[in-house]
Amino acid sequence: MIRFFTKDQYKNGVLLLWAVLALFQAGFTELMDDEAYYWVYSRHLDWGYFDHPPMIALLIKAGYALFHNELGVRLGMVALNVGTLILTDRLIPQKDNRVFYLILAGMGAMQLGGMLAVPDLPLIFFAALYFYIYRGFLESQSWKNTLLLGFSMALMFYSKYHGILLVFFTVLSNLSLLRLYRFWIAVLITTALFFPHLYWQYTHGFPSLQYHLVERNSNRYHYSHTLDYVLGQVLLFGPLVGWLILYYAFRTPVVNAFERALKFSLVGVLVFFLFSTFKGRVEANWTVMIFTPMFILAHQGIVRQGYSPKIFRYTWVISLLLVCVTRVYMVWDFMPGVRVRPEIHHNREWTAAIAEKAGGRPVVFLNSYQRPSKYMFYTGHESYSLNTIPSRRSQYNFWHTEEDLWGKEVLISAPDAYYFEGAKAEDTLMTAQGDFYNRIEKEYYSYSLIQFIPAEESFTIHDDRSVTVRFAVKNGYDVPVKFPASKFPEIGYTIWNKNDFKKEVHQQDLREVLKQDSVDIVIYPPAGVWGEFKVKAGISAPPYPSSGMTHNSPVIKLHVEF
Repeated sequence: MIRFFTKDQYKNGVLLLWAVLALFQAGFTELMDDEAYYWVYSRHLDWGYFDHPPMIALLIKAGYALFHNELGVRLGMVALNVGTLILTDRLIPQKDNRVFYLILAGMGAMQLGGMLAVPDLPLIFFAALYFYIYRGFLESQSWKNTLLLGFSMALMFYSKYHGILLVFFTVLSNLSLLRLYRFWIAVLITTALFFPHLYWQYTHGFPSLQYHLVERNSNRYHYSHTLDYVLGQVLLFGPLVGWLILYYAFRTPVVNAFERALKFSLVGVLVFFLFSTFKGRVEANWTVMIFTPMFILAHQGIVRQGYSPKIFRYTWVISLLLVCVTRVYMVWDFMPGVRVRPEIHHNREWTAAIAEKAGGRPVVFLNSYQRPSKYMFYTGHESYSLNTIPSRRSQYNFWHTEEDLWGKEVLISAPDAYYFEGAKAEDTLMTAQGDFYNRIEKEYYSYSLIQFIPAEESFTIHDDRSVTVRFAVKNGYDVPVKFPASKFPEIGYTIWNKNDFKKEVHQQDLREVLKQDSVDIVIYPPAGVWGEFKVKAGISAPPYPSSGMTHNSPVIKLHVEF
């Protein structure tokens, strides 16, 4: 035990302290919105989900089986975070523990976010594992290393799709890999292991591609997308020395094929997402997989190339003080008037207040995957998210939850009063997490699992013409579809554009449509408005008549000419 903390073993003490602080933070910080959402994932284990592959759900499931609280949700992330540091340290060829500590002390996001139950944490770990195994593969293309390389790539892909970029830039850095048949064996192993997820995507209509490539991106470029991305990268790997870490990592010359892979991955990922800002907003955390390449190269720049560590020495205390203050804030809301990540505070209070309003009824939240997830985690009561066009879809659009709600009396809760226009909200609840507009629905019915698949997904028409689109009817329910005794649901479409134009058109009785294999929907262009539009087929949704239509088809692109 004494040797654990002596000589060159102080690093073990640092890692132990790192783990203890992360466990404390994980146990006493309330869940962020996405963490609660991924916890709901873990209650429905599957090979895929609308937003992400299943690794995050599996890790949460394992930890929550041990502790039924926030610590259980995050336990696996803490273990992987510490594992990332160990693997990164082992990948550094010329070590200097003091430099290791200085760089780590300056990276506040890694300290604070290292316990969050989000897909970024397993991606960072499995990226580090991938580079660790790739270095061994470069030294020896043995069957063992071939098998491990295939496994590591699959584990990255099961964590987050962005992992494929690391493999791409690795190959780009060493094209001779394409001539190694054992590299192709590793690719086949990855493909075989990842096939269940690909099959899930296929059977569900590739919703992740539809969302990330079509639905999520902005319709037009704004310079703030690029500026926010650049600033976000500096803060993500800082906040005070992120710019210097990136600069040293970029500047450090490579000395072998392995370091060339690190450099290509670092530069490639950052440039890829920089160009992605011209298509839409890019979240700062999408680049977290470059942690290991960036850390190693910056470390080698100081140790091997002699780059100055002075700024790290002058700022590490300030960085740790900022981290300490933030740690306290994450546990205790000592600035109630300042809305910095308010989602991590007062969740027990607002969920308890909604539960009291519900009076034992299920709660259906409109256009929010966050609120029902938090509600279920902190109350244990039944909840659902009903998403209407053009708000975003979520995994709630794919779970078989509606069947259990059909015909039941529910509390509908919306984030804004306009959802109840024409069907007045009966109660408004104001909380630290925002306002909740509530109304009792005597008989609840919605139909998100009925999908209409268009024969074509893009059209060009003149403003004085209409277009008839044929849709295949796909009933995704495993039980007979039930309908309300009155206010029969109708199908139609919603058309909208980037300029906040939106129009809903109701056309046919859903009961009759479900008797057919296909249905024709006539789409009319808006009068006097031209340009690019998006269209989705939908079904009228409660609370009638004002909340809108549910997502019941892929996006159709419509170009309206003068």
